[in-house]
Amino acid sequence: MSVVTEMSPDGQKLTISIKGRFDFGRHQEFRESYERLDTRPDSIVVDLKDATYLDSSALGMLLLLRDHAGGDHSDVRVINSNSDVRKILAISNFDKLFDIS
Repeated sequence: MSVVTEMSPDGQKLTISIKGRFDFGRHQEFRESYERLDTRPDSIVVDLKDATYLDSSALGMLLLLRDHAGGDHSDVRVINSNSDVRKILAISNFDKLFDIS
């Protein structure tokens, strides 16, 4: 599996880890990782520690996740991104929409 989900024991935080390429090939798997949940967590963390590639479709998937989580009122964080991914996110102004570390 390239997309691994983990819910905190209290159900308040969902962590979605991406392994390998984060591109259109992960679209269905990524959407299912948060849409199939019975409850809506307070915060969502997208962990890119093991992501080797990110393209424009991945940016779109992050926007869909943010909208699903509540848009401007959501708590969606992108963590463990390498310097190349951080540059892409910054150029795309995603640092204004997400907490990126």
